[in-house]
Amino acid sequence: METLHVDNLLLSRLRNGEAKAFDALFRKYYPLLCAYGKRFVSTENAEEIAQDALLWLWEHREEEIVQTSLAKYLLKVVYRKALNRIEQEQVKLQADTRFYQDIIENVLEESDLCTINSLSRKLNEAISHLPETYREAFVMHRFKDMTYKEIAERLDVSVKTVDYRIQQALKQLAVELKDYLPLLIFLLR
Repeated sequence: METLHVDNLLLSRLRNGEAKAFDALFRKYYPLLCAYGKRFVSTENAEEIAQDALLWLWEHREEEIVQTSLAKYLLKVVYRKALNRIEQEQVKLQADTRFYQDIIENVLEESDLCTINSLSRKLNEAISHLPETYREAFVMHRFKDMTYKEIAERLDVSVKTVDYRIQQALKQLAVELKDYLPLLIFLLR
């Protein structure tokens, strides 16, 4: 009950434009608002939101904005501002993702389509040159998404043997496709 009385007194003094009352409220609530904001957003954003909430209180000091408790009011403001910040970041992320996708689509649509087709032919050709055991393990792992353990069970060999075969296949493919490695790395990520 005493906190409510102190807050009401400080709010009353704040309405009269007393900067010391604002300083007292700032020192009292800023750490709490930052800690609460950090539950939703980064530390930097939480600090900015806490400052904005308290600044808004100062800018609207002449209005009767707090109906119940100042702490509840400020926490609610921080909560709303944090949700708004999260929404803004999601919108930005979606825009960035869309921009990246557009760039990739445009790059791949034009000149690289021929290169990709050529690479696909070269990759199939290089895979066909692998020794049968290497090719079998490589294809199961890379194109059928089988684990080393699943491949070992199917081929009735040890997991280490599967690992060895796939590593050897990768080494041979790297040599045979050395001119295409940058594009391969980009496409197989």
